[in-house]
Amino acid sequence: MDTASKPEWWFYHLKRTTLEQAAGPLLEKCLERGWRVLAVSPDIRRRGALDAALWTYDDQSFLPHGQAEAAGLDPARQPVLIAEKPDNLNEAAVALLMDGADMAVDASYTRCMVMFDDGDTPVRNKARKMYKAASDAGLTTRYFQQTEQGGWKEAG
Repeated sequence: MDTASKPEWWFYHLKRTTLEQAAGPLLEKCLERGWRVLAVSPDIRRRGALDAALWTYDDQSFLPHGQAEAAGLDPARQPVLIAEKPDNLNEAAVALLMDGADMAVDASYTRCMVMFDDGDTPVRNKARKMYKAASDAGLTTRYFQQTEQGGWKEAG
């Protein structure tokens, strides 16, 4: 498999904060690189909570975003699009997968980021399967655990 045009798969294992608290800084780094992000969750509550958190996560910055289901919203104009399905309506370079959202291992993204909570066994197990599938396909995989301070440390 030609990995030059295939995504990197980065996994974020939450242990200290909520997903909504941890996502803001990661999304901000993506935007700083000029990457649009598609944030996917099948859970309507998660999508609403992430939307609310991105409005308030840092008083010193603003993360432009919108929910795909919002009335009158043009998904194509959103640097961060929060959606139920992995339809790349905003031409994102990065997919943020939450709550067990599924995506083909060779999806057309620069990076696929999978965030999962330590206490959510079914989603954690799905993340393990996704890691194995990406690794077995010869793709770049990286695994990060949340530190005591809420940052990230790469683990083996």
